[in-house]
Amino acid sequence: MAKEKESKSTINADGSEIAVISIGTGNDYISLTDIAKHKNNESPGDVVKNWMRNRSTIEFLGLWEKFNNPDFKLVEFDQFKNEAGGNAFVLSPQKWIESTKSIGITSKSGRYGGTFAHKDIAFEFASWVSPEFKLYIIKDYQRLKLDENSRLSLDWSVNRLLSKVNYRIHTDSIKENLIINNLSSKKIGITYANEADILSVALFGKTAKEWREENVGVKGNIRDYATIEQLIVMANLESSNADMIRQKLPQKERLLELNKIARIQLKSLLNNSSVKKLDNINKLITKK
Repeated sequence: MAKEKESKSTINADGSEIAVISIGTGNDYISLTDIAKHKNNESPGDVVKNWMRNRSTIEFLGLWEKFNNPDFKLVEFDQFKNEAGGNAFVLSPQKWIESTKSIGITSKSGRYGGTFAHKDIAFEFASWVSPEFKLYIIKDYQRLKLDENSRLSLDWSVNRLLSKVNYRIHTDSIKENLIINNLSSKKIGITYANEADILSVALFGKTAKEWREENVGVKGNIRDYATIEQLIVMANLESSNADMIRQKLPQKERLLELNKIARIQLKSLLNNSSVKKLDNINKLITKK
């Protein structure tokens, strides 16, 4: 598996706690060791090995890897498939991983160690252990995903609201310091739009109009599709720009300073696996 940020959670299936590790987006790995304890609490590792002795299991694992793993070792897989089901055939998760370069099953050491498998594979294993137990697992796994989605939605909404509150502070500063009396409503609107574009260019590397032209037919605006990290930075940029407007700093000078703030704050908020995304944003901004 690619080295991405991991988060650990737990589901409860009919009184049994089962660890779930989320890696990136949509990659959930469920503990086969914890599932196996439902069948044999003393030797869960043996339960997993017995499951992996079956030819149907090897065929399923191989098919999953073919769909999802371009580095999967087909020669080694074919050898295991031919030997599977024989009285002398024994296969551990570690041997499967090392021989085939599997990404569907992983072995972890330490406090939360054990054998983990992608949810597709884990559900298949749970069916072999107990179809009834599998239903309990699926039910609480779905509950876990709903909870996670609710938290993400709340986080996004809170930060979107924070961005809107700061935007009000920003527009008030424009009104007090940049809007001259007796201007037409059209010219006042242009002033607000220009200041909004400064924020967009500083953070996203493009104006709202440029984003709309690149996303014809897409509902909403550039902020609606921003990440939580970007919304947090945008809220901070609005406050910073409001202060700089009060200090009578020229627009060009403010843009350079806002861009600098955006890059520094994004670097603090984004994890290492997202540095490439940050570089792309920075390149877009520097072109302006």
